[in-house]
This record gives sequence, C-alpha cells and structure tokens, in this order.
Amino acid sequence: MRRLTDRHPADGTLRRLVDEPAGVADADRAHVAGCADCLRGLAAAREDAAAAATALSYDGAPDVDRAWRRLTTTTAAHPAPAASPPARRRRRLIRSPLAAVVGVALVLSGAGIAAANDWLPIFHTEQITPVQVQAADLVALPDLSEYGDLKMVSNPDVHQVDSPAAAREATGLEAPIVPRLPAGVTGNPSFTVGGQLVAEFTFSASKAARAAATAGETLPPVPAGLDGARFRLVAGPGLAETWSEARGVPALVVARITAPTAYSSGVSFDTARDYLLSLPGLPDGLADQLRAFTADGSTLPLPVPAQLVSTSTADVDGHSATVLASHDGAMTGVVWVDDGVVTGVAGTLSEDEVLTVARDLH
Repeated sequence: MRRLTDRHPADGTLRRLVDEPAGVADADRAHVAGCADCLRGLAAAREDAAAAATALSYDGAPDVDRAWRRLTTTTAAHPAPAASPPARRRRRLIRSPLAAVVGVALVLSGAGIAAANDWLPIFHTEQITPVQVQAADLVALPDLSEYGDLKMVSNPDVHQVDSPAAAREATGLEAPIVPRLPAGVTGNPSFTVGGQLVAEFTFSASKAARAAATAGETLPPVPAGLDGARFRLVAGPGLAETWSEARGVPALVVARITAPTAYSSGVSFDTARDYLLSLPGLPDGLADQLRAFTADGSTLPLPVPAQLVSTSTADVDGHSATVLASHDGAMTGVVWVDDGVVTGVAGTLSEDEVLTVARDLH
C-alpha cells in the first residue's frame, strides 16, 4: 500500500486509472505519469484488477455465481498460497490495460467496413508493426472523448461455441487446425467467437480546442473538412481456440480475425493521421513511431508494453510475422497477416514452439 501524501493521488484514484481512466482528473494523470512511486502503485492496481477478473470468471468467461462456488469450495479445502512473482507478471502481461493505446491506433489506422456508398476507404491492413509504449504513455494518453464523439454502433457479442463448425458459422472464418500440439499441451480446445465491433468517431474542433486550452496549449489549425469528419471503425469477426493449463492460464491460443480496414466521410488517411499526431496530449515518443508509418494506410500498429515484452520478426509461410516474448519468458506469441486475415498464436511456450505451431496450421 502506498503512503498517501499531499503529493500523491490516493490508491482509489490509481485503481480508477485502471477501470475508468477518463474519470480521473488531468492533474492526477499528469502526476502519475511522471512519478515512479505512483507508477509502481498503478502496476499493483493492475495486478489486483487482473486477479479479481480471474477470480470472477469461469472457464475464461465472466460468471460470478459459478466462480464464487468454485472459489469457496476450493478455499475451504486448500487455502491458496500467495502468487509467485512469475505468476503475477504473467497476469500483468495478459491483462495489460492497452485500451487507451488501441483507441488511438483505431483512429490513426482504423478498422472498418463501409456501411454506405459515401464512405471513403482510407485503410487496409497488409502488415502489422509493433509500437513500443511505456507505462507512463498509457497514463498520459488523452481520452478520445476529448477530441470528438465516439459512438458504439455494434458490440461483438463475444461468447463460446462448442465446435469448429459452430465457430465457422458464427464468423465466416475457418477454425485453424493444429496438427501437432506442443509438449505439455493436451486435450481439446475451447472455442470463442465474436462478431464485428463497429464504432464511429466524429472529430470536433471545438472539443479539441478546449482540451488543448486545458493543457495550456493552442490547437493547431484544423485542416479543411476535418471538423465534423466521421471515421467508421470495425473490428472482427474473429475466433479463438484455447487450450488451458490446470491453473487456468492459456497454454496455447490460436486466433483469427478479419483484417482491419477503415473508411472516412471524406478526409484522407494521411490528413487525419498527421493532424491527430500533432494534437497536444499524445506522448512524443509514441507519436514519432506512428508518424514513421507509411502514409498509404496499410500498416496496423500493434501496441507493445516495452517494459514487459520484446519483439522480433520471423517468416511464417512467406509472410513477415511479428514475434512477441515477455521478458520473464512466461508468454510468447506471433502475429501475421495473410490475404485479409490476421492470425495469432500465443501461449506459455518457447519461441520455437510457437513458430512451429504457426507454420503447421491448416
């Protein structure tokens, strides 16, 4: 527990940064972003949130009643030991709160399908490139609502199904076949599916100007046509196959999702990207990385917590793939794009094992 002083936000504020960052005052967010003590407290709050989410789930899905029955039965028979440091790090990796970065990436790179003929296609995923983010970047990121209005048009309705055929019927995607499971991975997988997550973001020059003024800065001149411009954002559908260890941690996950695309109401990709990256509030290091992406709208940024994960590249059946490995060796993953579909393989495996699974997929 951190000691509360006049300088530090309370522990409850740190927890709110995990659960509801938009509800935390700008002054508190700015303080946490530059305070090593508060960043340690924030990391602890994230671990607590991850532990609570795990405790209140059953077979990987939220189910408070069944989770409570399981918890009370298990606790009565076997008092739970304290989690080891590797287990805590693994939970932090799995539950790392990258929603804010993903939100910015969606606006800058997008994910969408045109719902009407007046939408201009501005983005299609041909490759994925990691973007290194720091803990302070996650805290300092402004909320999208400061720049305009974000409306959810459709939620993905993530749920489990009982077979590959049901997964195909729900998503239109073939469930990958893993011909050989790595050593230590046994049994049959569970299948999780999700439909399209559709959102629409409308940029507001007046909101952005107020946000800049609050930060003590002046809003850069708004390009013609950007004020009131709309961006149609859609992710999915997608599916995942999961083999779990006895501890409930995924031993192997194989996932596929329709590759993100994006449309706007008339503003070009490079105009929107360059202007959004010039707005106050986005950390300079993150903005510089995103600015270096090609202006043709074909590279999807993949936010990666630099303090937890290292990245490299590998070949998967002739496609350039990004390999991600946690620094503690607890988790490894690989992701690539093939003919409009993003595929990912991850688990408590070595890099060689993950790549072998990826290259053997049918």
